[in-house]
Amino acid sequence: MIDDEPVRAGQTGDRAAIAAVVRTFFAAFTSEGDCVARLDALREVFLPQAVIVKTCGGEPEVYAVNSFIAPRQALLSGGRLTGFSEWELTGRTEVFGDIAQHFCSYAKEGVQDGVPFTGRGMKTLQFVRTSAGWRISAAAWDDERDGLVVEPPAAG
Repeated sequence: MIDDEPVRAGQTGDRAAIAAVVRTFFAAFTSEGDCVARLDALREVFLPQAVIVKTCGGEPEVYAVNSFIAPRQALLSGGRLTGFSEWELTGRTEVFGDIAQHFCSYAKEGVQDGVPFTGRGMKTLQFVRTSAGWRISAAAWDDERDGLVVEPPAAG
């Protein structure tokens, strides 16, 4: 994860905790190993009432935590999707008190129904601090498609 925002006083621990949640989020989306355990870990880093939204060029699809995880668990463990993984390319986290956001680009690849595929997109994760630590309160994503391309990061 690349984070180009300056760290302000007191945010080092917050940023590390948020980075761990982001890693848990992306680690959940792989078809190898124990995907059930990774998806259970993902469930734990969401607020129970979190909202998850897929855009990807159509009408937004809005999910609750369980309605988001259940079909992905079936797909990742059902054998139709193999060699799948999703990972963060670049990202930026901003923290203010008990709220934070992480905006990032990501890539994915796998084989679905025998057909290899790759893709990229952007995700936004919003966080709130709870007594149990930082939790995702909302997530949304959009994928590349004709006319919408993830731009490489500017040279710094």
